Amino acid sequence: MRQVSAPPVVGSFADRLLADDLPDLLPARKREVVAFIAHRVDGLPSFTRFGVLAIGTTFRMLLAVPGGWLPAKVLMKLPLPFVGEYPRLVRSLGFAYVWEHWPDTTPTGRAAA
Repeated sequence: MRQVSAPPVVGSFADRLLADDLPDLLPARKREVVAFIAHRVDGLPSFTRFGVLAIGTTFRMLLAVPGGWLPAKVLMKLPLPFVGEYPRLVRSLGFAYVWEHWPDTTPTGRAAA
């Protein structure tokens, strides 16, 4: 049985979250970071991956609706088990990649001169 690929599910949310958290991150770098996050999710053990993709699908559906980022931000702040962990997972993978590969990056994502 073929697995569901993570980039379509995780990619749009990761892209939007990074745009919000690191607004000055160059588009090429952001694409690289989003690809890394999706690759890491693809490498998770099957049951964990299923949970991450299930929660990711919920966020993806929210982002598909015009103005869906605002309800997604509210959902991220609610103390719901597992739902709040998804943005933290994506954010931590993204931040780790950015500052591991480009340590001179500023807190807004701008490449230091």
